[in-house]
Amino acid sequence: MSGIDIALICGVLLAYALLSRRLAGRPITAPMVFVTAGFVIGPRLLDLFQANVGSADIRLLAELTLALMLFSDAAALDTRRLAREASLPARLLGLALPLSIVLGTALAVVFFPDLLFFEAVALAVLLAPTDAALGQTVVSDTRLPSPVRQGLNVESGLNDGVCVPLLLAAIAFAELEEAPNFDGQVLVDLVEEVAIASAIGVVVAVIVATLSKASIRQGWMEESWGQIVPLIAAATAYAMTVEAGGSGFIASFAAGMLYGRMLGETAHQSTELTEDLGQLLAGVTFLLFGAAMLDRGLSEIDLQIVGYAILSLTVVRMVPVAISLIRSGAKRETVAFAGWFGPRGLATIVFALTIVDESGLEGTRRIVDVATLTVLFSVFAHGLTAPWLTGRYARWLSANRDRLTFETEPVEIGVRTRPPRHRI
Repeated sequence: MSGIDIALICGVLLAYALLSRRLAGRPITAPMVFVTAGFVIGPRLLDLFQANVGSADIRLLAELTLALMLFSDAAALDTRRLAREASLPARLLGLALPLSIVLGTALAVVFFPDLLFFEAVALAVLLAPTDAALGQTVVSDTRLPSPVRQGLNVESGLNDGVCVPLLLAAIAFAELEEAPNFDGQVLVDLVEEVAIASAIGVVVAVIVATLSKASIRQGWMEESWGQIVPLIAAATAYAMTVEAGGSGFIASFAAGMLYGRMLGETAHQSTELTEDLGQLLAGVTFLLFGAAMLDRGLSEIDLQIVGYAILSLTVVRMVPVAISLIRSGAKRETVAFAGWFGPRGLATIVFALTIVDESGLEGTRRIVDVATLTVLFSVFAHGLTAPWLTGRYARWLSANRDRLTFETEPVEIGVRTRPPRHRI
């Protein structure tokens, strides 16, 4: 990446920063701005920015972004409270997510007969994680009830980490499917990769959290440096795991969860910088997505890809959510609202890049093209509809509050809270 490329990225970031408060709450989200800017300066239009899908720089940036966000999201969880509460995220993660993967796989087999079965599974898995940042109004508007806002936010924070081992397994089985004479070493490698990641994540979290607690107790750590510690933990867990041949994402998620468990509220307060940096890098990732992946994806578009992308954002998401909320007490308006706001974003981009660089699957091109168009549709469809549908849903809640049950439960989702901040 040249100095001109970096200057262009900084210019787009500066422009958005200067207008960020003006754009807040409007149907123009940060991902929409960055994707559009990337496409405009990319090779298809102005050709000022040179990037390609297989670029090591793009993948490293995207992976680091997801690692930081996985760590900060996991650290923010109150695992004790989450474990004992039956709430919306439990239904979405425990039932809707696997159903979405099953339904997405079935449709992929029908739409793309050129894909092997486990390539279809990989496609369904990489499209399963949601990204609340693409419809930030939904999780930040205090007119909406806490169970709905927090439930969608927690789902978005956790499903990335849940899908990582599923994606690795799908890729492993797809490679085994393409080489049926293989001796099964790929499955052994998968188990080793997950084990290495979990072990390193736990070790890093224990060491960093123990040293941090001791330093805080003695009054040795400046508050500003306390914000740096989670960054160090996340980056260390990711880098060491990748070097050892494991999944850096699983390591970051495991490290964040244990770090949050050991430090409690202190961990949540100290991860604000990590979260902010993750959001900044997410903006850059969306810009690179617009410049590199979008240019390639649009050149390969066909009716099958368009149809699958639309169904992925509607039927594949909304039907499983509706099934997961049976007997929850939620009205159909709430079911529809939660079902629609399952946008696809950062995790899908990173997972697609992972398949490009690591798997060598024959269906890689098809998988990436479908993922690209799905994210593009989601960025604009969810970004444009979030303020309007949130307003309509809030008015419906206000008019029907006396007869609601699920929507007005005073449930505290198992995540520590702090004042809402605008996220990319």
